[in-house]
Amino acid sequence: MTAVSVLDTPARLLFLTLDPARVAAQLGGAALTLPEAAPLRDDISTDEITPVPILTHFDEKLGRYPYTGFRAGDTQPIGIDAIRQSGINVVVAGKRYGKGSSREHSPMAEKSAGVRLVIAESFERIYRQNADNIGLYTSTDMGLVARLQGGERITVDEIVAGRDALAAAIVRAGGLLAFGQAQLRDVSAGSGRPGAGRPGADASDASSHAFAAPSAEPPRTLFEKIVLRHLLQTSATTANPQQGDGVFLRADWRFIHEYYSGMAAHMLHARFGRPLRLVDPERIVVFEDHTSYVEESPNHVRAGIVPNVRAMCQAQRDFADAYGLRQHRTLTEAEAARDTGANVAGISHAMMAEHYALPGQVVVGTDSHTPHSGALGCVAFGVGTTDMANAFVTGAVRLTLPASLRIELDGTPAPGVTAKDIVLHLLALPEIRAGAGVGKVFEFAGEAIAGLSIDERATLTNMTAELGGLTGIVAPDAETARFLRERRGVDAGIEPWMRSDPGACYAAVLRVDCAALSPLVAAPGDPGNGVPLSSLTARPRIDIAYGGSCTAGKREDFDYYHQVLAWAVARGLRLPDGVTLYLQYGTTAVRDYCVAQGYDKTFAAVGARILQPSCGACANCGPGSSTEASQVTISAINRNFPGRSGPGSVWLASPPTVMASALAGELASFAELQARYGA
Repeated sequence: MTAVSVLDTPARLLFLTLDPARVAAQLGGAALTLPEAAPLRDDISTDEITPVPILTHFDEKLGRYPYTGFRAGDTQPIGIDAIRQSGINVVVAGKRYGKGSSREHSPMAEKSAGVRLVIAESFERIYRQNADNIGLYTSTDMGLVARLQGGERITVDEIVAGRDALAAAIVRAGGLLAFGQAQLRDVSAGSGRPGAGRPGADASDASSHAFAAPSAEPPRTLFEKIVLRHLLQTSATTANPQQGDGVFLRADWRFIHEYYSGMAAHMLHARFGRPLRLVDPERIVVFEDHTSYVEESPNHVRAGIVPNVRAMCQAQRDFADAYGLRQHRTLTEAEAARDTGANVAGISHAMMAEHYALPGQVVVGTDSHTPHSGALGCVAFGVGTTDMANAFVTGAVRLTLPASLRIELDGTPAPGVTAKDIVLHLLALPEIRAGAGVGKVFEFAGEAIAGLSIDERATLTNMTAELGGLTGIVAPDAETARFLRERRGVDAGIEPWMRSDPGACYAAVLRVDCAALSPLVAAPGDPGNGVPLSSLTARPRIDIAYGGSCTAGKREDFDYYHQVLAWAVARGLRLPDGVTLYLQYGTTAVRDYCVAQGYDKTFAAVGARILQPSCGACANCGPGSSTEASQVTISAINRNFPGRSGPGSVWLASPPTVMASALAGELASFAELQARYGA
C-alpha cells in the first residue's frame, strides 16, 4: 500500500512566537527557522484560536478566523483571512497547545483555513482528540520542522507513530465519523459484549456490564472500575486494555449545548441523511446555557452577530424537537419575572449534578467543565462535537485510558479558605504548570475532602479542566448520599466497590497541607498564575466583580457571597463608586434557594446586579465581561486566558475574596476587609 503524505503542497510554516513582528513577517512571506522563531508561545488556548464570537459558525466560514484571538506580547497580530491568504499549511507552537474549552471549532477553523499539520511540544487532550476526529494532523515531533523545511515528504504513518492503536486507526480513516460508521454500527445495535447497546443501563447492574473483569483482579482506582464496567469491545480495540490504549465506553448520559448542536446536526445529516437513528435518545440532554444575555454582550453586539446566535439557538431547538430530546432552554428575565417555575434552567454541568448524574456512571458533555459531576463519584469528561455526534448514533464515546494522580488534601482549611483557593494552589504548583496533570485523572482524597460539601468538591473536579486533566473524581460517601437525598430526593445506593483499592497504581501522589493555605488569587493571563493574596503589596483597583459560572454559581458559593455582603450591609457599606458587581445564579434551583433564604434582598441592598442562570461573563456571553482593555475584573470563574471574559484583565479568586474585593475597590480578602472596617 502506498504511504499517504500529510501535505500535498510544499510546506509553508507559521511559528506562533512571542514576538508579534516575527509573526507578521511570516504572514508576509518570510521564512524562519526554529531557532530564529524561538521562544514559541506556550499555553495557547482555544479562546485564542477561535474567540467566542466565532463559534456561531460551524462550516467552512470558520476558515476565515483561526488565531484571530492569538496574543503575542500585547498585540493580536493575526487578522481575519490571514492564514488562508498566506498559504500557511503547518503551524508550530510550544507546550500545552489547545488548552481550555473543548470547542472543536478551533481545529475545524485551522483545517478550513488550509492548515494540515500542527506541531507542538505538547497538546491538551481534548484539542488533539478533536483534531484526530476531523482529520487535522498533529505531532509532538519537533524534528519534523527541519525536515519539512528541507523539502522532505512526511507520511501519515510517521504522524501516527507512537499513538495508541485506536487514535492511529481514526487518523488513518480520515476522522471519527468515517471510522465509527463501520466499526461501531454493530456495537450500537447491541452486539459485542453484554449490555453494549444499553447506555441507560444502571452502572451497578452486573447483568449490564460491558466488560467481565478477570477473577483475580489487580488493585484498581475508582476511575478504572467505572471504566471497566462501561467498556465496549470492537474489532479496533483490545479486549484487555492497558493505560494508553484507546477504547470506547458505553455512556450513561450524553449532553450538548447550543454552541455545538448545530455543528453536530450538520455533520450527522450530511453523512447519514434524515431522519437519524439516535441511540437511547432519552439519555441525551440538550442545554441552552451560554446565550441568554447575548443582547447585552458587547462582544456579540459589536461584531453584529446577535442574529447569528439566535439562529444557532434555533438550530439546536429544531434538532431537539425533531428527535424528541429533553431540553433545558434559556430562562429570560421576562420569564423569570412571571415566576411560573415551568422552566428549570441552568448551566449544563451544574444541572447534570443537580438532576441526572449518579455515582458509578459515565457522563460525557461537549464542554471542558463536564468533570463537575465527578464530585458525585462518576466518570465525567468533556468531548468535542464529532465525538458527541458519534455518540448520538452509537451510544459509544472514545477514550484513551489515562494515568491517575492522587491528590491528598491534608488538614482542615482555615476559615475563609475555600475549595477555589485549594485548586488555585494546585494550579500554581511547578509540576502542574509543567504539564504533569495533562490528560490524567485527578482523584481527590484526604481529610480535607471528607469535610467538603458536594458543592465544594465540584469546584475541584470542575477545575480539573484548568489543571489539564481528563477528569476529577471523589469517591462517594455519606456526604454524597446526603446531597442526593436532600437536593434530588434520590436514595442512590453507594456500593462497596465505589472506592479505590489499597495498592491501586498512581502516576504520582501530590499532597497539600490545606491548613497552611490562605486566600489566593490568580493573576491575569492564566489560571496557573496563583499567588497568596497576602504576598501582593500592590493591590490593583477593581472595576468589575463577578460571582457566578459553573464553578462558582452553586448554592454554597452563594452562601459565601451572602456571608460577606450581609456583613457589609450590617455596617452600612455599599459598592464604591466605579465598581460594578454581578451575581449570576448557576441554576434555577440555586436562585430559588437564595430567594427562600432572603439573600436576594441583601444582594440588592449592596447594589449588585442579579442575573438569571447562564454561563454569562465566564464565556464572554453577557453582563460582567469587560468592555475596555483598561478594565480590571475580579472574578470567581474558572479561567482568565487572554480575551476570555472581555478585553480587560481578569484576576481569579474565591467567592468570599471576590465579594471583599468588590467592597474594597481593590484586591482584598474578607479577613482584610474585616480588619479595615472592624469585624
